[in-house]
Amino acid sequence: MKLCMIGTGYVGLVSGVCFADLGNDVVCVDKDVNKINLLKKGKIPIYEPGLSELVLKNYKNKRLTFSTDLKKSIYTSDVIFICVGTPTKKSGSSADLSQIYNVASEIKSSVNSFKIIVTKSTVPVTTGDEIEKILSKKNKKKNFSVVSNPEFLREGEAIRDFTYPDRIIVGSNDIRSNRVLKNLYAPLISKGAQYVHTERRAAELIKYASNAFLATKITFINEIANLCEKIGINVEDISIGMGLDKRIGSRFLRAGPAYGGSCFPKDTKAITSTADKFKTNLSVIKSVIKSNENRSSLLLNRVYEILNKKIKNKKITFLGVTFKANTDDMRDSSSLIMIPSLSKKGAIIKYFDPTGYKKEFSRVKNVSNVNTIKESLEGSDLVIVHTEWNDFKSINFKNFIKGKKFIIYDMRNIYSPKKIRNQGFKYYSVGR
Repeated sequence: MKLCMIGTGYVGLVSGVCFADLGNDVVCVDKDVNKINLLKKGKIPIYEPGLSELVLKNYKNKRLTFSTDLKKSIYTSDVIFICVGTPTKKSGSSADLSQIYNVASEIKSSVNSFKIIVTKSTVPVTTGDEIEKILSKKNKKKNFSVVSNPEFLREGEAIRDFTYPDRIIVGSNDIRSNRVLKNLYAPLISKGAQYVHTERRAAELIKYASNAFLATKITFINEIANLCEKIGINVEDISIGMGLDKRIGSRFLRAGPAYGGSCFPKDTKAITSTADKFKTNLSVIKSVIKSNENRSSLLLNRVYEILNKKIKNKKITFLGVTFKANTDDMRDSSSLIMIPSLSKKGAIIKYFDPTGYKKEFSRVKNVSNVNTIKESLEGSDLVIVHTEWNDFKSINFKNFIKGKKFIIYDMRNIYSPKKIRNQGFKYYSVGR
């Protein structure tokens, strides 16, 4: 099948490459000439394990191409996937759909035969209706179909999630497009993926509802961790005891920093904004958003307590700064709040992250990136384990001690408190 992916960001590039790997002819389109030129040279603009190898393989086999020519790409494709960004509006909490509608307007003038237009971007309910209206201004409805096919790709696990999905959601209001999409996904369905066909609006809402629920689980266990710290209980015991109940499940019941990344922060806001539009109060999700926004401040206060409120000239190390491991994504990472706040109080901060230097800290005073774990720990007063990279899980901190021992604040609970304390370190974690 001939596919066109509009947008070479996280969703468009990963999905396009994986579709090509299933044997389809895929063209990934972007208006960013520099990005397209880099992709043609095999240079990947995002960090995602295994992606670079798949791009090179399918580009070499000519199943995957890159282009800035949207009109030609649409002409030669059967299915058009819209994969552009839908960030939160700067002046509110609703999703900014300007890129979606701009793309729809461009597609409008390029429909030369029956086309299936698929929104893979995360969009609020009724967005598909609006796209249909835009396309109808120049095209008869029999010449196109608008479908919602939300993605459920976790950063750091995206290729596996695409190849072995829990479910494939396709929201279409006509039989023809559903048949084509089911055929497209047939290789995944044959391996056990559940194919769910719904109305278009339902598919749009499934994505938001799913992310809002997962964000709620994270926020819930973080609040329980706060209680555990007050009464001397190990939150991990609570997580295990809860997670073994099949109605609840153990995933996302890991206490730690606030949730971040490209999905949960914007999607929780967008679903409440949509609900307000339809005069429905999603009070639970609104509480989740508020609690998560307060999370970084709470963890900062914990740092102040650990250092007896003496922050000035303290040497603080951050192990990891991305919002989670196996990604270079800094969006809504707790480190973006914690590091500048500590800097303002006079702390001297070093950070090491496997994905390297972060421009977000370039203008923050007394903050430097280092290239090795060893260099980051030298002379430190406090080590904050911020991101759960595998690189940090087997560190023997005793090997890095010269002079006084540093304090360890393990925000991901990856170490045994007993083992670290037996080595003579002051050790703090979350909810334990």
